[in-house]
Amino acid sequence: MKKYLILICLQVMAVVALIAQSTPRPGAENLSAYLPLLKGKTVAVFANHTAVVGKENVVDVLAKKGVKIKVVFGPEHGFRGDADAGQKIDNYVDRATGIPVVSLYGKKRKPSSDDLEGVDIMIFDIQDVGVRFYTYISSLEEYLQSALDADIPLIILDRPNPNGHYIDGPVLDKKYKSFVGMQSVPVVYGMTIGEYGKMLYGEHWVEREMLPNAKYAPPKFTLTVIPCTQYTHSDAYALPVKPSPNLPNLSAIYWYPSTCYFEGTVLSEGRGTDKPFMLFGHPDLPKSLHAFTPKGIPGAMNPKLKDRLCYGWDVSDTPEAIRKQLGNQINLHYLLQAYQLYPQKDSFFLRPKSGKMEDYFFNKLVGNSDLMMQIQKGESEANIRRSWQPGIQAFKQIRKKYLIYPDFE
Repeated sequence: MKKYLILICLQVMAVVALIAQSTPRPGAENLSAYLPLLKGKTVAVFANHTAVVGKENVVDVLAKKGVKIKVVFGPEHGFRGDADAGQKIDNYVDRATGIPVVSLYGKKRKPSSDDLEGVDIMIFDIQDVGVRFYTYISSLEEYLQSALDADIPLIILDRPNPNGHYIDGPVLDKKYKSFVGMQSVPVVYGMTIGEYGKMLYGEHWVEREMLPNAKYAPPKFTLTVIPCTQYTHSDAYALPVKPSPNLPNLSAIYWYPSTCYFEGTVLSEGRGTDKPFMLFGHPDLPKSLHAFTPKGIPGAMNPKLKDRLCYGWDVSDTPEAIRKQLGNQINLHYLLQAYQLYPQKDSFFLRPKSGKMEDYFFNKLVGNSDLMMQIQKGESEANIRRSWQPGIQAFKQIRKKYLIYPDFE
Protein backbone atom coordinates (compact mmCIF):
# COMPACT_ATOMS: atom_id res chain seq x y z
CA MET A 1 0.00 0.00 0.00
CA LYS A 2 2.83 2.39 0.89
CA LYS A 3 4.53 1.77 -2.48
CA TYR A 4 1.19 2.36 -4.20
CA LEU A 5 0.73 5.73 -2.45
CA ILE A 6 4.27 6.78 -3.34
CA LEU A 7 3.61 5.89 -6.99
CA ILE A 8 0.40 7.96 -6.99
CA CYS A 9 2.23 10.92 -5.46
CA LEU A 10 4.98 10.71 -8.07
CA GLN A 11 2.40 10.62 -10.85
CA VAL A 12 0.60 13.66 -9.44
CA MET A 13 3.90 15.53 -9.12
CA ALA A 14 4.75 14.68 -12.71
CA VAL A 15 1.40 16.01 -13.94
CA VAL A 16 1.81 19.22 -11.91
CA ALA A 17 5.32 19.69 -13.30
CA LEU A 18 4.05 19.13 -16.84
CA ILE A 19 1.30 21.71 -16.39
CA ALA A 20 3.78 24.20 -14.94
CA GLN A 21 6.09 23.71 -17.92
CA SER A 22 3.27 24.38 -20.39
CA THR A 23 1.82 27.41 -18.56
CA PRO A 24 2.76 30.78 -20.11
CA ARG A 25 5.14 32.72 -17.86
CA PRO A 26 5.85 36.46 -18.08
CA GLY A 27 9.30 37.84 -18.86
CA ALA A 28 9.60 39.40 -15.40
CA GLU A 29 9.92 35.93 -13.88
CA ASN A 30 13.06 35.24 -15.93
CA LEU A 31 15.26 37.25 -13.57
CA SER A 32 18.49 35.67 -14.79
CA ALA A 33 17.87 37.20 -18.24
CA TYR A 34 17.77 40.82 -17.10
CA LEU A 35 19.30 41.18 -13.61
CA PRO A 36 22.82 41.16 -15.12
CA LEU A 37 21.78 44.14 -17.30
CA LEU A 38 20.92 46.10 -14.14
CA LYS A 39 24.09 45.41 -12.19
CA GLY A 40 25.69 48.67 -11.08
CA LYS A 41 22.99 50.70 -12.85
CA THR A 42 20.56 53.34 -11.64
CA VAL A 43 17.13 52.25 -12.78
CA ALA A 44 13.73 53.80 -13.57
CA VAL A 45 10.71 51.48 -13.61
CA PHE A 46 7.32 52.05 -15.22
CA ALA A 47 5.02 49.51 -13.60
CA ASN A 48 1.78 48.94 -11.77
CA HIS A 49 0.18 46.27 -9.60
CA THR A 50 0.13 43.78 -12.51
CA ALA A 51 3.94 43.69 -12.70
CA VAL A 52 4.19 40.62 -10.52
CA VAL A 53 6.92 38.06 -10.08
CA GLY A 54 5.02 35.24 -8.45
CA LYS A 55 3.01 37.12 -5.85
CA GLU A 56 5.36 40.10 -5.45
CA ASN A 57 5.59 43.30 -7.44
CA VAL A 58 8.65 43.48 -9.67
CA VAL A 59 9.72 46.73 -7.96
CA ASP A 60 9.65 45.03 -4.56
CA VAL A 61 11.59 42.07 -5.95
CA LEU A 62 14.27 44.23 -7.59
CA ALA A 63 14.64 46.36 -4.47
CA LYS A 64 15.22 43.23 -2.38
CA LYS A 65 17.82 42.11 -4.94
CA GLY A 66 19.75 45.33 -4.33
CA VAL A 67 18.86 47.01 -7.63
CA LYS A 68 19.15 50.79 -7.30
CA ILE A 69 15.75 52.14 -8.35
CA LYS A 70 15.69 55.94 -8.51
CA VAL A 71 12.06 56.41 -9.52
CA VAL A 72 8.90 54.45 -10.26
CA PHE A 73 6.39 55.73 -12.82
CA GLY A 74 2.71 54.82 -12.54
CA PRO A 75 0.04 54.76 -15.30
CA GLU A 76 -3.77 55.09 -15.18
CA HIS A 77 -5.11 53.53 -11.93
CA GLY A 78 -1.77 54.24 -10.22
CA PHE A 79 1.33 52.19 -9.38
CA ARG A 80 -0.51 49.99 -6.89
CA GLY A 81 -3.61 49.85 -9.14
CA ASP A 82 -6.31 51.09 -6.78
CA ALA A 83 -7.43 54.35 -8.43
CA ASP A 84 -10.64 54.92 -10.41
CA ALA A 85 -10.52 55.10 -14.19
CA GLY A 86 -9.43 58.62 -15.18
CA GLN A 87 -8.66 59.62 -11.58
CA LYS A 88 -5.92 62.21 -11.16
CA ILE A 89 -3.02 60.87 -9.10
CA ASP A 90 -0.35 63.09 -7.54
CA ASN A 91 3.29 62.15 -7.09
CA TYR A 92 4.14 60.47 -3.79
CA VAL A 93 6.63 58.20 -2.03
CA ASP A 94 5.79 54.48 -2.06
CA ARG A 95 5.35 53.30 1.53
CA ALA A 96 6.63 49.78 0.91
CA THR A 97 9.95 50.76 -0.69
CA GLY A 98 10.49 54.45 0.00
CA ILE A 99 10.94 55.03 -3.73
CA PRO A 100 9.46 58.21 -5.28
CA VAL A 101 6.47 57.50 -7.55
CA VAL A 102 5.71 59.87 -10.44
CA SER A 103 2.27 59.67 -12.06
CA LEU A 104 2.22 59.52 -15.85
CA TYR A 105 -1.50 59.81 -16.33
CA GLY A 106 -3.32 63.07 -16.96
CA LYS A 107 -1.50 66.15 -18.24
CA LYS A 108 1.91 64.57 -17.67
CA ARG A 109 2.21 61.39 -19.74
CA LYS A 110 5.93 60.85 -20.06
CA PRO A 111 9.00 61.32 -17.86
CA SER A 112 10.74 64.68 -17.92
CA SER A 113 14.49 65.13 -18.25
CA ASP A 114 14.59 65.93 -14.52
CA ASP A 115 12.80 62.65 -13.72
CA LEU A 116 15.44 60.74 -15.68
CA GLU A 117 18.47 62.63 -14.39
CA GLY A 118 21.13 60.06 -13.44
CA VAL A 119 19.10 57.09 -14.76
CA ASP A 120 21.18 54.51 -16.66
CA ILE A 121 18.43 52.13 -17.77
CA MET A 122 14.64 52.14 -17.98
CA ILE A 123 12.24 49.22 -17.44
CA PHE A 124 8.62 48.84 -18.56
CA ASP A 125 6.45 46.11 -17.04
CA ILE A 126 2.66 46.34 -17.25
CA GLN A 127 0.06 43.68 -18.07
CA ASP A 128 -1.79 44.70 -21.23
CA VAL A 129 -5.10 43.26 -22.49
CA GLY A 130 -4.49 43.68 -26.22
CA VAL A 131 -7.07 46.37 -26.98
CA ARG A 132 -6.11 49.65 -28.66
CA PHE A 133 -8.13 51.91 -26.34
CA TYR A 134 -6.70 50.31 -23.19
CA THR A 135 -4.24 53.08 -22.38
CA TYR A 136 -1.20 51.04 -21.39
CA ILE A 137 0.13 50.82 -24.98
CA SER A 138 -0.17 54.61 -25.16
CA SER A 139 1.81 54.80 -21.91
CA LEU A 140 4.42 52.51 -23.46
CA GLU A 141 4.69 54.76 -26.50
CA GLU A 142 5.25 57.87 -24.39
CA TYR A 143 7.79 56.03 -22.22
CA LEU A 144 9.62 54.76 -25.29
CA GLN A 145 9.71 58.30 -26.66
CA SER A 146 11.28 59.53 -23.42
CA ALA A 147 13.88 56.77 -23.50
CA LEU A 148 14.82 57.71 -27.06
CA ASP A 149 14.98 61.42 -26.33
CA ALA A 150 17.09 60.85 -23.20
CA ASP A 151 19.16 58.22 -25.04
CA ILE A 152 18.65 55.65 -22.28
CA PRO A 153 18.35 51.87 -22.94
CA LEU A 154 14.87 50.44 -22.41
CA ILE A 155 13.91 46.93 -21.27
CA ILE A 156 10.35 45.69 -21.78
CA LEU A 157 9.45 42.76 -19.55
CA ASP A 158 6.90 41.03 -21.76
CA ARG A 159 3.63 39.47 -20.63
CA PRO A 160 1.09 37.23 -22.41
CA ASN A 161 -1.84 38.96 -24.09
CA PRO A 162 -5.23 37.51 -23.02
CA ASN A 163 -6.74 38.86 -26.27
CA GLY A 164 -3.70 37.91 -28.34
CA HIS A 165 -5.49 35.12 -30.23
CA TYR A 166 -7.16 37.26 -32.93
CA ILE A 167 -7.15 40.56 -34.84
CA ASP A 168 -10.34 42.53 -35.48
CA GLY A 169 -11.95 45.95 -35.61
CA PRO A 170 -11.45 49.19 -37.51
CA VAL A 171 -7.97 50.64 -37.96
CA LEU A 172 -7.48 54.07 -36.40
CA ASP A 173 -7.53 57.13 -38.63
CA LYS A 174 -4.84 59.53 -37.32
CA LYS A 175 -7.42 62.33 -37.41
CA TYR A 176 -8.92 60.62 -34.34
CA LYS A 177 -5.65 60.15 -32.51
CA SER A 178 -5.88 60.48 -28.72
CA PHE A 179 -4.54 58.76 -25.61
CA VAL A 180 -7.13 55.99 -26.16
CA GLY A 181 -5.69 55.42 -29.63
CA MET A 182 -2.36 56.72 -30.90
CA GLN A 183 -1.42 54.47 -33.82
CA SER A 184 -3.12 53.11 -36.94
CA VAL A 185 -3.77 49.63 -35.63
CA PRO A 186 -7.02 47.63 -35.31
CA VAL A 187 -8.95 47.70 -32.05
CA VAL A 188 -7.72 44.16 -31.32
CA TYR A 189 -4.17 43.86 -32.68
CA GLY A 190 -3.01 40.40 -31.55
CA MET A 191 0.40 41.32 -30.11
CA THR A 192 2.03 41.24 -26.70
CA ILE A 193 3.17 44.56 -25.33
CA GLY A 194 6.77 43.57 -26.08
CA GLU A 195 5.94 42.85 -29.71
CA TYR A 196 3.99 46.11 -29.88
CA GLY A 197 7.00 48.02 -28.54
CA LYS A 198 9.22 46.42 -31.19
CA MET A 199 6.73 47.55 -33.84
CA LEU A 200 6.63 51.13 -32.53
CA TYR A 201 10.40 51.33 -32.76
CA GLY A 202 10.92 49.24 -35.89
CA GLU A 203 8.33 51.10 -37.95
CA HIS A 204 9.73 54.47 -36.78
CA TRP A 205 6.36 55.40 -35.29
CA VAL A 206 8.45 56.68 -32.38
CA GLU A 207 11.74 58.39 -33.21
CA ARG A 208 14.42 60.27 -31.33
CA GLU A 209 13.77 64.02 -31.29
CA MET A 210 17.04 65.80 -31.88
CA LEU A 211 17.38 69.31 -30.47
CA PRO A 212 18.21 72.10 -32.97
CA ASN A 213 21.96 72.38 -33.62
CA ALA A 214 22.63 69.32 -31.46
CA LYS A 215 25.76 67.38 -32.35
CA TYR A 216 25.18 63.81 -33.43
CA ALA A 217 26.55 61.13 -31.12
CA PRO A 218 26.24 57.36 -31.48
CA PRO A 219 23.05 56.47 -29.60
CA LYS A 220 23.22 54.58 -26.34
CA PHE A 221 19.55 53.62 -26.69
CA THR A 222 18.72 49.98 -27.21
CA LEU A 223 15.37 48.23 -26.96
CA THR A 224 15.46 44.85 -25.24
CA VAL A 225 12.41 42.62 -24.84
CA ILE A 226 12.61 39.90 -22.19
CA PRO A 227 10.18 37.36 -23.69
CA CYS A 228 7.53 35.22 -22.06
CA THR A 229 8.16 31.50 -21.88
CA GLN A 230 5.83 28.69 -22.95
CA TYR A 231 3.54 31.18 -24.74
CA THR A 232 1.86 31.15 -28.14
CA HIS A 233 -0.74 33.54 -29.50
CA SER A 234 -3.35 30.79 -29.43
CA ASP A 235 -3.02 30.25 -25.68
CA ALA A 236 -5.71 31.12 -23.19
CA TYR A 237 -4.04 33.10 -20.42
CA ALA A 238 -5.67 33.71 -17.04
CA LEU A 239 -4.15 36.83 -15.51
CA PRO A 240 -2.85 36.35 -11.96
CA VAL A 241 -3.93 39.91 -11.05
CA LYS A 242 -6.85 41.93 -12.42
CA PRO A 243 -5.33 44.54 -14.75
CA SER A 244 -7.60 47.38 -13.59
CA PRO A 245 -10.54 47.83 -11.20
CA ASN A 246 -13.19 47.38 -13.90
CA LEU A 247 -11.64 44.37 -15.58
CA PRO A 248 -11.97 42.00 -12.63
CA ASN A 249 -11.66 38.69 -14.49
CA LEU A 250 -10.96 37.00 -17.81
CA SER A 251 -14.65 37.04 -18.77
CA ALA A 252 -14.72 40.86 -18.61
CA ILE A 253 -11.41 41.03 -20.49
CA TYR A 254 -12.82 38.92 -23.32
CA TRP A 255 -15.92 41.17 -23.61
CA TYR A 256 -14.02 44.44 -23.25
CA PRO A 257 -13.17 44.95 -26.99
CA SER A 258 -16.88 44.54 -27.82
CA THR A 259 -18.62 46.47 -25.06
CA CYS A 260 -16.30 49.35 -24.17
CA TYR A 261 -17.94 51.33 -27.02
CA PHE A 262 -20.90 51.86 -24.69
CA GLU A 263 -18.68 54.33 -22.83
CA GLY A 264 -19.24 56.67 -25.78
CA THR A 265 -23.02 56.31 -25.58
CA VAL A 266 -25.73 57.12 -23.05
CA LEU A 267 -25.81 53.49 -21.90
CA SER A 268 -24.17 52.20 -18.75
CA GLU A 269 -21.26 49.89 -19.60
CA GLY A 270 -21.61 48.12 -16.26
CA ARG A 271 -19.27 50.21 -14.13
CA GLY A 272 -20.67 50.32 -10.63
CA THR A 273 -21.78 46.68 -10.79
CA ASP A 274 -20.03 43.37 -10.17
CA LYS A 275 -20.04 42.69 -13.94
CA PRO A 276 -18.39 45.67 -15.68
CA PHE A 277 -18.40 45.37 -19.49
CA MET A 278 -20.65 42.31 -19.18
CA LEU A 279 -23.70 44.25 -18.04
CA PHE A 280 -24.98 47.20 -20.05
CA GLY A 281 -28.21 49.09 -20.52
CA HIS A 282 -30.27 52.25 -19.94
CA PRO A 283 -33.47 53.29 -18.11
CA ASP A 284 -35.21 54.02 -21.43
CA LEU A 285 -34.67 50.58 -22.96
CA PRO A 286 -37.53 48.02 -22.85
CA LYS A 287 -38.37 46.90 -19.32
CA SER A 288 -38.52 43.30 -20.55
CA LEU A 289 -34.69 43.29 -20.66
CA HIS A 290 -32.38 42.45 -17.75
CA ALA A 291 -32.66 44.95 -14.87
CA PHE A 292 -29.71 46.34 -12.90
CA THR A 293 -28.71 49.48 -11.00
CA PRO A 294 -25.16 50.93 -11.07
CA LYS A 295 -23.89 51.94 -7.62
CA GLY A 296 -20.88 53.84 -6.37
CA ILE A 297 -18.30 51.18 -5.50
CA PRO A 298 -14.48 51.11 -5.13
CA GLY A 299 -12.99 51.56 -8.59
CA ALA A 300 -16.19 53.21 -9.88
CA MET A 301 -17.40 55.70 -7.30
CA ASN A 302 -19.40 57.77 -9.80
CA PRO A 303 -20.49 55.43 -12.59
CA LYS A 304 -22.72 56.51 -15.41
CA LEU A 305 -26.46 56.32 -14.48
CA LYS A 306 -25.55 55.89 -10.81
CA ASP A 307 -28.50 54.70 -8.67
CA ARG A 308 -30.82 54.55 -11.69
CA LEU A 309 -32.66 51.37 -12.65
CA CYS A 310 -31.43 50.26 -16.07
CA TYR A 311 -32.63 47.66 -18.52
CA GLY A 312 -30.27 45.86 -20.86
CA TRP A 313 -28.21 42.72 -21.19
CA ASP A 314 -26.18 40.46 -18.91
CA VAL A 315 -23.65 38.58 -21.05
CA SER A 316 -21.56 37.17 -18.20
CA ASP A 317 -20.46 33.56 -18.46
CA THR A 318 -17.35 31.44 -18.00
CA PRO A 319 -14.26 32.58 -19.94
CA GLU A 320 -14.32 29.37 -21.96
CA ALA A 321 -17.95 29.89 -23.01
CA ILE A 322 -17.38 33.56 -23.85
CA ARG A 323 -14.29 32.88 -25.94
CA LYS A 324 -16.25 30.26 -27.88
CA GLN A 325 -19.25 32.58 -28.28
CA LEU A 326 -17.17 35.49 -29.55
CA GLY A 327 -15.44 33.27 -32.07
CA ASN A 328 -12.28 35.35 -32.37
CA GLN A 329 -14.02 38.57 -33.36
CA ILE A 330 -15.56 41.69 -31.86
CA ASN A 331 -19.26 41.33 -31.08
CA LEU A 332 -21.39 44.05 -32.70
CA HIS A 333 -24.79 42.51 -32.04
CA TYR A 334 -25.56 44.27 -28.75
CA LEU A 335 -24.31 47.67 -29.92
CA LEU A 336 -26.50 47.53 -33.02
CA GLN A 337 -29.48 46.23 -31.07
CA ALA A 338 -29.11 48.87 -28.36
CA TYR A 339 -29.21 51.63 -30.98
CA GLN A 340 -32.27 50.09 -32.62
CA LEU A 341 -34.14 49.86 -29.30
CA TYR A 342 -33.13 53.23 -27.87
CA PRO A 343 -36.03 55.68 -28.46
CA GLN A 344 -34.05 58.94 -28.81
CA LYS A 345 -31.53 58.01 -31.47
CA ASP A 346 -30.19 61.54 -31.94
CA SER A 347 -28.85 61.43 -28.37
CA PHE A 348 -27.59 57.81 -28.33
CA PHE A 349 -23.96 58.89 -28.85
CA LEU A 350 -22.58 61.28 -26.21
CA ARG A 351 -22.17 64.60 -27.97
CA PRO A 352 -19.07 66.72 -27.24
CA LYS A 353 -19.38 70.47 -26.67
CA SER A 354 -17.55 71.15 -29.92
CA GLY A 355 -19.90 68.96 -31.93
CA LYS A 356 -16.92 67.85 -34.03
CA MET A 357 -16.87 64.23 -35.16
CA GLU A 358 -13.27 63.77 -33.99
CA ASP A 359 -14.25 64.89 -30.48
CA TYR A 360 -16.96 62.27 -29.96
CA PHE A 361 -15.60 59.82 -27.39
CA PHE A 362 -17.29 56.98 -29.27
CA ASN A 363 -15.27 57.87 -32.37
CA LYS A 364 -12.06 58.11 -30.36
CA LEU A 365 -12.65 54.56 -29.11
CA VAL A 366 -13.45 53.28 -32.59
CA GLY A 367 -10.68 55.30 -34.25
CA ASN A 368 -12.88 56.91 -36.90
CA SER A 369 -16.44 58.13 -37.49
CA ASP A 370 -17.34 55.38 -39.97
CA LEU A 371 -18.90 53.02 -37.42
CA MET A 372 -21.13 55.74 -35.97
CA MET A 373 -22.43 56.64 -39.43
CA GLN A 374 -22.85 52.98 -40.37
CA ILE A 375 -24.96 52.42 -37.25
CA GLN A 376 -27.04 55.53 -37.91
CA LYS A 377 -27.66 54.40 -41.50
CA GLY A 378 -28.73 50.95 -40.33
CA GLU A 379 -26.00 49.09 -42.21
CA SER A 380 -25.74 45.35 -41.62
CA GLU A 381 -23.11 43.79 -39.40
CA ALA A 382 -21.71 41.97 -42.45
CA ASN A 383 -21.18 45.23 -44.35
CA ILE A 384 -19.57 46.86 -41.33
CA ARG A 385 -17.14 43.98 -40.91
CA ARG A 386 -16.36 44.00 -44.62
CA SER A 387 -15.31 47.64 -44.39
CA TRP A 388 -12.66 46.74 -41.81
CA GLN A 389 -10.85 44.14 -43.89
CA PRO A 390 -8.50 46.27 -46.08
CA GLY A 391 -7.07 47.97 -42.99
CA ILE A 392 -6.76 44.70 -41.08
CA GLN A 393 -4.94 42.98 -43.96
CA ALA A 394 -2.49 45.87 -44.35
CA PHE A 395 -1.78 45.84 -40.62
CA LYS A 396 -1.16 42.10 -40.61
CA GLN A 397 1.73 42.58 -43.06
CA ILE A 398 3.38 45.00 -40.62
CA ARG A 399 2.56 42.97 -37.51
CA LYS A 400 4.14 39.73 -38.67
CA LYS A 401 7.60 41.36 -38.84
CA TYR A 402 7.65 41.82 -35.06
CA LEU A 403 6.17 38.61 -33.70
CA ILE A 404 8.21 36.82 -31.05
CA TYR A 405 5.83 33.88 -30.43
CA PRO A 406 4.11 31.26 -32.62
CA ASP A 407 1.06 32.85 -34.23
CA PHE A 408 -2.57 31.74 -34.53
CA GLU A 409 -2.47 32.02 -38.33
